[in-house]
Parts: sequence; C-alpha cells; structure tokens
Amino acid sequence: MKYSYKPEIDVLIIRMGNEKLDHGEQNGNVIAHYSKSGKLVEIEILDATRETASLITSIMKAKQSILADSD
Repeated sequence: MKYSYKPEIDVLIIRMGNEKLDHGEQNGNVIAHYSKSGKLVEIEILDATRETASLITSIMKAKQSILADSD
C-alpha cells in the first residue's frame, strides 16, 4: 500500500495495487478507482485536510465510547 498527498490540490491518494485503473465511483469527497476486473486499486480523498480530520475525530469518539462501556 502506498500513500501520497498533493498539497496544492489537497488530495490524499491511497494506492492498494499496481493494476491499471479502469473506472471510478465518487461518493462525496471519496473516489474509489477499480481495475477492469472490479478490484479496488486506488482511493482518492478530496479536500483531504477536512475529511481526514473528520475521520480521526469519529475514530476518537468511538474509542472513547468503547472505553467508557468497558468500565
């Protein structure tokens, strides 16, 4: 798995394979790119600074909830 960030356009790219990209599907600020056989090859996160901050906040809240439930 490889990661790259393009600060000039605030895009985070996560590459999971070496296959050639065939098509992509966008859902909000996330674009999933697939190979011709339908394998997920790459994920692009647009507006990455905001999106990743939101993701980290959600993870931390879930972790706090789990820890509180285990007490």
